[in-house]
Amino acid sequence: MNRREFFAALAILPLTGKAMKLNDLNTLTADWKGEARMPVLFLGHGSPMNAIEENAFVQGFRKTAKQLPKPRAIVCISAHWETRGTKVTAMEQPRTIHDFGGFPKALFEVQYPAPGSPALAKETAALAKSTTIELDEHWGLDHGAWSVIKHLFPAADVPVIQLSLDRNLSPAAHYRLASELAALRERGVLVVGSGNMVHNLRMVAWDKLQVPGYGYDWAIEANESMKKHLRSGNHQALIDFNKQGQAWNLAIPTPEHYLPLLYTMGMARSHEPLHLFNDETLGGSLSMTSVMVG
Repeated sequence: MNRREFFAALAILPLTGKAMKLNDLNTLTADWKGEARMPVLFLGHGSPMNAIEENAFVQGFRKTAKQLPKPRAIVCISAHWETRGTKVTAMEQPRTIHDFGGFPKALFEVQYPAPGSPALAKETAALAKSTTIELDEHWGLDHGAWSVIKHLFPAADVPVIQLSLDRNLSPAAHYRLASELAALRERGVLVVGSGNMVHNLRMVAWDKLQVPGYGYDWAIEANESMKKHLRSGNHQALIDFNKQGQAWNLAIPTPEHYLPLLYTMGMARSHEPLHLFNDETLGGSLSMTSVMVG
């Protein structure tokens, strides 16, 4: 397997652009009322090969899954679906999107046949106040979603919808939208942000990919600083990521892999427990650090 090709393929992403019927929006909402608040996750997804390889990161996802109540549904915010305007998938059966190239045939053969939920898509859109969310029937589940969710719920028996990242929104606006959607947690919905806190593919040390925990000084500095703000609840610093100095600028050369973290933290409540896992740098300029709140 050619690791350089794997990560080169990732560099061109994100791309743009058994059905379970939860028939009635009012019935669905009523069913969710009174549920215990679900946790919210940010998962460092790394290479798509994590979908089919056995490694410590995959084991970390599975271990975390054992701590989760089984949700009624999942809303995923993936780094790999950027749009103009905010969209949410609203089909009954989302397709599994193989939005990459240069990988083994086995990866392209993976299917994650989780149902969608048009009702949840409408509910999600209705909660947004600061922006309009458009219902989308074309996208599906990209690898930022299925490559990690398949380790949480391998039976694919939980409905999954995706929320896109609107290129036109500021970091503060993404965070505000997340706070508006936080009510989903009270309705049995697990929200999953999927990206990487430190993600600079152009600076990957290709010859160090197999060295556990290898990170450049700036990558380690940025990752440690991010974790400090996560633990202290300093969300404003996380929102103002482009004002945190050179280490952060190198860690986040483009924002799409970082922004899902703002959705996770925008849905967090004050003083909720926060747990970090898969906390490791990789290839010098990537981090797999993942977060569970609640």
